[in-house]
Amino acid sequence: MNKVILDSAHFDSKARQWDENPVFQARADKIAAAIQAAVPLTTTMRALDYGSGTGMLSFPLQDQLGHITLKDTSAGMLQVVEEKIAAWGIANMSTRVMDLTAAPLPEERYDLIYSSMTLHHVPNTGAILGAFHALLNPGGWLCIADLDLEDGSFHGSHVDVHPGFQRDSLALQTAQAGFSEVDFSTVFEIVKETESGARAYPVFLMVARRI
Repeated sequence: MNKVILDSAHFDSKARQWDENPVFQARADKIAAAIQAAVPLTTTMRALDYGSGTGMLSFPLQDQLGHITLKDTSAGMLQVVEEKIAAWGIANMSTRVMDLTAAPLPEERYDLIYSSMTLHHVPNTGAILGAFHALLNPGGWLCIADLDLEDGSFHGSHVDVHPGFQRDSLALQTAQAGFSEVDFSTVFEIVKETESGARAYPVFLMVARRI
């Protein structure tokens, strides 16, 4: 079976309807609250939201941070972000279309990098963790929310993504990329209808520090 890759064109086509999904907003709110509880946010911190989508995770955090750069491979998603930034008069958020796994790393550095439901779309987990490490200032924080390891039914076997992550294995990869104090908590459950009925898929938040 040829597997489907959910590329930027796929997410461009979903961008205008993305914010209409109450589950997406509820998940973002829970992840934002968990980040607020785990990381001592300050208005001097520069943050990167990678795989930002329409910015659902960043808008609840923006008044507690100095500046947030929202990066995504989907120009359509970022256009929605820019419209919200303009409509709400927000001065400390900016966007950039970028794939950190395909382009040279930018020169800017951050105090906090966070990402929600993006890691399972990135083929080389070790490479993106290394990129995050390189982009963080020493002592900076990494917060990644994603799915616990599942049987592939979340997206379906025809979609080319990681079927979530085993926490110990991801913690080891994160440590090998140069991070310490790796910690996990369950922050949300996504309930989806599958061929065998309704099923809950736990979402973790991994928090780590750059050495």
